[in-house]
Amino acid sequence: MNTKPQYIASPTRYDHADTFFRRCGNSGILLPQVSLGFWHNFGDVDPYQRSRDITHYAFDHGITHFDLANNYGPPYGTAEETMGRLIVEDFAPYRDELFISTKAGYDMWEGPYGNWGSRKYLFASLDQSLKRMHLDYVDLFYSHRYDPLTPLEETLQALVDIVKQGKALYVGISRWPLEALKTADTYLRERDVPLLIFQDKLNLLDRSPQESGILDYCHDHGIGFISFSPLAQGLLTDRYLNGIPQDSRMSRGGSLTSDDLTPELLEHLRHLNRQAAEQGNTLAEMALKWILEQRGVTSVIVGASSVAQLEKNLKKIKN
Repeated sequence: MNTKPQYIASPTRYDHADTFFRRCGNSGILLPQVSLGFWHNFGDVDPYQRSRDITHYAFDHGITHFDLANNYGPPYGTAEETMGRLIVEDFAPYRDELFISTKAGYDMWEGPYGNWGSRKYLFASLDQSLKRMHLDYVDLFYSHRYDPLTPLEETLQALVDIVKQGKALYVGISRWPLEALKTADTYLRERDVPLLIFQDKLNLLDRSPQESGILDYCHDHGIGFISFSPLAQGLLTDRYLNGIPQDSRMSRGGSLTSDDLTPELLEHLRHLNRQAAEQGNTLAEMALKWILEQRGVTSVIVGASSVAQLEKNLKKIKN
């Protein structure tokens, strides 16, 4: 028997919609400036109630876009399973207000068909994702990374057919090089499935989408751009300015280790922190605002390990 109270979304969730949402390229889609990422904190290793509280807070404050991938967890697939449980228990009445994305491109299962960009992998992965999330379709499906060995036309035609079959409403690509982006833009546009959005890492420590010309290309060709890791996995916060906390992501290893925090980087982070303080901001607030000020950026994907963390990052932007 389910004893949890029924979730009823806040009636004020769209009070700041006129300033909080941005048009995604030349499409009809509006995305919140802040989107909620499920890369960390939503797997089987994380408390479900905490994940539930975070998503409730996000939606109650206008965050309609939830960003997932097939291999988010850990273990792989469990972030989507959490999303599926949230759909069943809380968000089914609000499905048409949500913009849910997922991806395929990195290793997901054993053997030659569980990785990269083949048609077989993309279709199989999306079918699995839909089952895990208890959805009939996703709003956005990404090719998660560029595959140098599979013909681009095979990957792109799979994206076209996924939309034509109603399994996704829009398609995007993530971390493709500029020339491949140009090919994708042309191919998809000619087949009436225009590229909605490009996802890449953009933050104060990594400006490669600007330096490569990708951000300008997206802006000039009506393609949205969304930044992941806007706080560089916590480096662009006050968390590591005075050492490595025992409960931090860096202390656990994985994608962020103590080797990443070089003396030179620490000095640079402290300089940025002083700069933020002079502006009346925290380092995290300055970092998020900087991304959203860049020409062509639609949204930033933030992670959250607590409601308080999400509240802190969201409040300054909405104000």
